[in-house]
Parts: sequence; C-alpha cells; structure tokens
Amino acid sequence: MNRDSLVQLPPALTRPQERADARFVLGVDGGATKTLAAVLDLESRALHLAHGGPSNEDVVGTSSAVQAVLGAADEAIARAGIKRGELGAAVLAIAGTDTHAIARHVREARADDWIVVNDVVGAWAVATGAGPGVAVISGTGSNVFGVGPQGRAWRAGGWGHLLGDEGSGHWLGLESIKAGLRDRDASGPQTALTEAAPAFFGVPSIEALAVYVYSKPLTKSEISAFAIETANYADGGDEVARELFRRGAGYLGEQIAAVIRQAGLVAGAEGAERPPGGGGPDPGPPAEAFPVGLIGSAFKAGPVFLEPIVAAVHACAPSALVSRVEMAPVAGSLLLAVRACGHEHAVDPRELSRSIEAAVAELL
Repeated sequence: MNRDSLVQLPPALTRPQERADARFVLGVDGGATKTLAAVLDLESRALHLAHGGPSNEDVVGTSSAVQAVLGAADEAIARAGIKRGELGAAVLAIAGTDTHAIARHVREARADDWIVVNDVVGAWAVATGAGPGVAVISGTGSNVFGVGPQGRAWRAGGWGHLLGDEGSGHWLGLESIKAGLRDRDASGPQTALTEAAPAFFGVPSIEALAVYVYSKPLTKSEISAFAIETANYADGGDEVARELFRRGAGYLGEQIAAVIRQAGLVAGAEGAERPPGGGGPDPGPPAEAFPVGLIGSAFKAGPVFLEPIVAAVHACAPSALVSRVEMAPVAGSLLLAVRACGHEHAVDPRELSRSIEAAVAELL
C-alpha cells in the first residue's frame, strides 16, 4: 500500500527562488461558504480584498468552484490596479477532498506559476509561520496537516462529511441530532438535545427533524450551526453533549498524533530520520517544542473541547505548544505567496493579520 504523504508541498514553496522585483502577491482562501482573495503590496503593505461564492469542489462542483476562485482573484487584482503579470506569486488555498482538478483548470485559465494547495496547507502557514508544526482545522469540516523539521509533510483526516470530518462542526451537529433520536426511541441516554435540536431548526419534534434532514435536505453549514447549541448545553452540564465533544476531541487527537509521528516532529518518530522526499522548507534545526495551531469555529466551544485535545497532543508530544489561532485563513495564502517569491522575512504575520482584519471588516 502506498504510504506517501497525501499532501505534497509544491517545489515553489519548498525551494523558493528569490525574485528581487516582486512587489505584489496574491492569496486566495476558498471554502464551503465563501472565497476571499487578497493582493498585498510588499512595498506599501496595502491590501486589496475581494470576495466570491463558495469554492469547495465537494460542495459546488469543479466548474462553480473555479469560477468563484478566479472571479475573486481577478477582482482583487483589479482593485489593486495592476495586471496579472505584475504578480510576484499567487497561492490559492482551496477547501475540499481533492484540489487537483481545480489546480488544472486554474493553470489552464491563468498561468502555470499560480499555485493551488489544499486549504489545510494555508492553515499550516497561519498556525506555524510556515515552519515545523501542525495545523488543526475544525470548522464546517476537519483536517490536520503538519511539516517536520526535515521538511516531511503529512496530512490526516480531511475526507469530507460522508467519510470523515470527525470533530468538525458538521460532525458535532449531526451527532447531536443522532443523540436526540436515540433518546427519543429509548436506545440512548436522555439529553436536552432532544428538545433543543427541533427548536433550533424550527420543527415540532426530534422525529420531525429526522424527516426534515432528509426531505429538505439540510446543508453541511446548517447542520454545523447547531454545534454552537451543543456547546452551550455541554457548558450547562448535559453529559451527552459533553461526551460528544470528548469523542470529537479523541478523533482529532488521533489524527494530530499521526501527523506528529509521520512528519517527524518528535524524536524517533516515523519521519524523523527520513530524507526530505522531494524537498521541504528549510525551517532550521529540529526543535522539541513546536506549535499546534487550532483553527476554526468549533474550537469556540472552549474547555470542553480544548482540554481533551491538549491532553491528546501532550500524550505524544509533551512540549508541543497548543493554542487557538485567530488569524484570517487568507493570511496563510499570502504568507505562502510571499515565501514563493523569496521574501518570507519581509512580512510580519501579526501585522498582516491586523491589516486583513481591518480590510475584511471594511469589505464585508
């Protein structure tokens, strides 16, 4: 069985070539609900943003996803008052199980040097500054990706809502509805979710909600939204709700541990002594401590979700630095674009994050 990494960093990111004349870079963050594109002027630090519809191929299909990505990118370029050829680099981080089809269409429509990666790679750049460490996404879907000190990349999870997304908002919302149904037919423990779920979705009973889920049908985002209510009931002491978060944290913890081992982030791990395998970023010498960044709306649940995840990480990597990351995802795409043109030390991630927050507030 093939045991290569499911995600390979492109050569432009692992072995960047410095472009002294690069002034403008483009970053795109494409997700299941919207697409955000940003052009950054490396001289003036000015940002030019644009947004479009969803661009997750699993949700809207390849054609619509490509249209959303290119439409938002072109609008951001136009707002910057430049031509496409003036871009020093372009990195598009797109959500979805597989981004190869989108990458092919983007290269055909724009240029070979437009880089398309999975959105978890952009999240990794946000969480670690594109150095050794791990990014954990838990929003509508879930995904884990990390890179070790020798440049070995590894992804776990990210198989979509039908085959995975454990610990995500969609998983939590769906499992909450299932818990209410098990309560209703007396095959599971009692829970306040049995009444809370139909009230949230505006139907008279949990059995009516079961019909509604199939007949409407409810979208991933609509089901994910209920996870917020589940968190509230978990905080209020509902044991079923609390157990759902513990289970979700357990699944994510297993994926994080796999990434840590396979990427070689701990001594003696799977990838620790392996050669880079196609090259990798040059993050410096191995370090015992490394960041594990938690990104996404599901982590707003607080300690009921965070504490078991932290415990799972520290069980395999005691010195890992686990924290929530609030930086806008498009910042990861921009940081990777800056890296691709050899100017990775020219941008302060925190300053970039503040600028993006201000620009997004003005745009939306």
